[in-house]
Amino acid sequence: MAGSFFRSLIADDGGTRALVRRLLVDHALVHWRLYGGAFALMAIAAGCTSVSAYLFGNMINEAYVNRNFSAIKVLAAIVIALFSAKGFASYGQTVMMARVSARIVANNQRAMYQKLLNEGIGFFSTRHSTEFLARLTAGANSASSVINLLITAVGRDLFSLIGLGTVMVLKDPMLSLVSVLVVPPALIFIRRLVRRINSIAMSQFTGGARILQTMQETVQGIRIVKAFTLEEQMKARFDADVAGVEYETVKMARVANRAGPLLETLAGIAIAVGMVYGGYRVVVGGAAPGSLFAFILAFLLAFEPAKKLARLNIDLSSSLVGARVLFEIVDSPATEPVDDGLPPLALTQARVEFADVSFAYRPGEPVLKNLSLVAEPSRLTALVGHSGGGKSTVLSLILRFYDVQDGRITIDGQDITAVSRRSLRRQIAYVGQDVRLFSGSVRDNIALGRPGATEAEIIAAARAAHAHDFITSFPKGYDSPVGEHGVQLSGGQRQRIAIACALIKNAPVILLDEATAALDSESEKHVQEAVAELCKGRTTIMIAHRLSTIMHADRILVVEGGEIVEAGRHEELLRRGGRYSSFYRLQLQHDADAAPPAAAAR
Repeated sequence: MAGSFFRSLIADDGGTRALVRRLLVDHALVHWRLYGGAFALMAIAAGCTSVSAYLFGNMINEAYVNRNFSAIKVLAAIVIALFSAKGFASYGQTVMMARVSARIVANNQRAMYQKLLNEGIGFFSTRHSTEFLARLTAGANSASSVINLLITAVGRDLFSLIGLGTVMVLKDPMLSLVSVLVVPPALIFIRRLVRRINSIAMSQFTGGARILQTMQETVQGIRIVKAFTLEEQMKARFDADVAGVEYETVKMARVANRAGPLLETLAGIAIAVGMVYGGYRVVVGGAAPGSLFAFILAFLLAFEPAKKLARLNIDLSSSLVGARVLFEIVDSPATEPVDDGLPPLALTQARVEFADVSFAYRPGEPVLKNLSLVAEPSRLTALVGHSGGGKSTVLSLILRFYDVQDGRITIDGQDITAVSRRSLRRQIAYVGQDVRLFSGSVRDNIALGRPGATEAEIIAAARAAHAHDFITSFPKGYDSPVGEHGVQLSGGQRQRIAIACALIKNAPVILLDEATAALDSESEKHVQEAVAELCKGRTTIMIAHRLSTIMHADRILVVEGGEIVEAGRHEELLRRGGRYSSFYRLQLQHDADAAPPAAAAR
């Protein structure tokens, strides 16, 4: 019965039935016991409502026809029992539905988050982060809302309608038939609204995502907003986003409720016909007034569930938008699927080699061109060159943020695409120029390098990273919060926390991406000391903007246009007088020009 009911009531617009079927199979059936209990309690509540309407007709007859006060007292006691039972049943089904809804929301949030963890860097580079927040929030709640709508439509509204319709038929079959005639025009009118509801609901979702985007960018970039006095521009942008959502919300209210006047008018016609016909039967035909009273009461009580069932398509269409945007992400092929079935990386010396590697982020725009290099074990290999030459791409490829299009990258002779990503990344410690710490304490962020690390290991890593002194100067020491992205720490402090995290990981391969480029001289000195400690006995590949930081490197590679144009040690490259020598002289000149006059005079 429920299946045919849904097929007749739910329009198959844009795959609505398939999506509803999926929600029922994937979520409702998993929790069928709780839903079954809620379903039974809804039936009890609907039965109590129907029996109460029937008994009110008997009460009218006992009062005005039979003049039987004792019977009225018995009926009153039964009504008390029925309403009490309805109250407990409604309470029980509400709690059960809330429990299942919480589980469904939690499961969808986990599924969405897990899917995002299985996506590659390229997947996120084309989307704004607030999109995922909007999809997570709207989608997770939408799935449970749709199921609740469907369960409620059958368990409460349909059963109430059936029970009250039975009362109407028992009291007056002919009048019941007349009342049913108002249903088809209502359903036809509502179905025409569904397509517009889908479009408006999607516009509301995208508008809400834009509001989150503007808010997040403003909060995270508040220094820029203040420094460039962008308050008015950001306010105008936010106001435009809010106005767009406001417009779509009002439009939704207009369209979604257009069926209201029609339904109320049809109900009024049915009640008026019932009053005239029933009144004629009582006044002229001598029928008992209780039957007319019970019929009208049952009709009035049945009108609300009937209206909800008639609007089911509208309510489903707006609720299903969230489920669609959630499943768009969850169902898409993972760009970085779990590959733990591949053999793990087995290191012996940690020798990293690029063999004729080519790579492009976009077709026709190569970043690396047949690049070959070797990072020897326990040695420091430095990459220098102009921005955009492909240096950071080298590190990204080693970490398999992206996979090469041509050539091979091997570590100890093992192609990194033939081993699991997890085992590869566990052998690598990465420290970048833009350090993003996670919300929590200093201790929490250092321990990310090795979950479960002891307090002694955390302190030892902080000492090695030259971070212990400034950490202990904080009022809460290692329990001090770092703030969002580490904003409560200076740039140099964040770098040393990141290095401490890399130290405690104790990985044999170290990747450093301009770790000191944005620091002042004092902070740079501390970070360089920490970096030196980190690189001891490890295969290290370092990208450097300041050539003074890599003068001691075992091998320096000059990267331009995705190719290595020079290679050697610092002194050797200076003697050649090539690209590296040119970079070095330009940087010396720049440093001299930037020095204070007094320092230059000395």
